[in-house]
Amino acid sequence: MSGRAQRYIRPYITRSDRGTPMPARTSPAPHVRIRVDFAPGCSVGPGKVSLLEAIESEGSLTLAARRLAMSYRRAWNLLDDLNQSFAAPMVETAVGGKSGGGARLTDSGRALIRVFRDLERGTERLAARRMKEFSPRRARHASGRATPLSSRGRPGR
Repeated sequence: MSGRAQRYIRPYITRSDRGTPMPARTSPAPHVRIRVDFAPGCSVGPGKVSLLEAIESEGSLTLAARRLAMSYRRAWNLLDDLNQSFAAPMVETAVGGKSGGGARLTDSGRALIRVFRDLERGTERLAARRMKEFSPRRARHASGRATPLSSRGRPGR
């Protein structure tokens, strides 16, 4: 690389509702990512909802963060943001120790997951119907970015 430090770019893996890699799409149906902004500093998107789902299945914030390949600090900050943003907490936590800690979704947390995923599915169906006449011109990576061109022939290189 002629004297420049090589930069590592971490690959982005698209995740399904349950935190597992999504299969490649065979049809050109668009994918819609939703974030709902309730107020300044109060929003919910697929990352927070995936964290809630992982907490529900794992019973622990540590295990949920590990499952989503997320640092514990990041997971804790997202969870704290969720609990502080709404009138009712989304998750109840217990400090670890001899009896062990844990995290448990409240009824509000389960309702948030259900309503968000319903909204997401409805939006996907609407996008597929409304956007079916359009098809992408260029191939895309799993990250959603356009396929990079080679450095040869690019302006300024």
